[in-house]
Amino acid sequence: MPPEPNHIPIKFLPETQQALLTALKQSQPATIGALTEGSGLSYETIRQHIARLEALGWIDRQQSHDGAAGRPEGLLRLTTDGEQLFAKAYDELAVALIDTVADRFGSTAMVEVLSTIADAKVAEWAPKLEGKGLSERLEILKDLYSEHDPYTEVTHTDDGPVLVENNCPYHAVAMARPALCSLTVSVLSRLLGYQVKRECSFQKGDGCCTFKVQQNKPIEIGFRFALEEQPDSDE
Repeated sequence: MPPEPNHIPIKFLPETQQALLTALKQSQPATIGALTEGSGLSYETIRQHIARLEALGWIDRQQSHDGAAGRPEGLLRLTTDGEQLFAKAYDELAVALIDTVADRFGSTAMVEVLSTIADAKVAEWAPKLEGKGLSERLEILKDLYSEHDPYTEVTHTDDGPVLVENNCPYHAVAMARPALCSLTVSVLSRLLGYQVKRECSFQKGDGCCTFKVQQNKPIEIGFRFALEEQPDSDE
């Protein structure tokens, strides 16, 4: 399944759209007229491409109020989604933050940070699950990472239901610091009321993560967060 439009890296866009977005990135805000200069394309052609990029949510237009006579020409800027088309280093920053907290304040502080994040996630999702059975809750929790997530599904085995995550939105960070995945395991356990075990994982080269609901193991009262037991590297 192809990525959502707002998540396409700029290098995969048509050449003209790449050029327009890059020019805007380097000199925003800009008008269509300014972007037309030196492009070798007509104003109307540029206008049509800009309209397409606006429809995709990558460019925003604001009216210019410079006092010039005639109809004001819109000033174009990249939206937040448009900025995401360009290379970022969020993964490096996240890993650095995780390591800094652990190094500066110790592993106990790191666990407390993750526990607090888990608390917030549970508070957000618990009302949506109230009064629902296990199967219904699992279907709702497919959207834990993003609304209408096309990469997460629920399968049913003889041992019980399994949530299958085919796309990890934190993949690079999770590969570098697998303890982060304990957050998802703990949140699911608290929201479902049973201990959840991650059996397959991206870290082991499985190409997905699977979260098995252990219905014979209810979670303990007061449970907040626990680090996963990490498998040996040679398994």
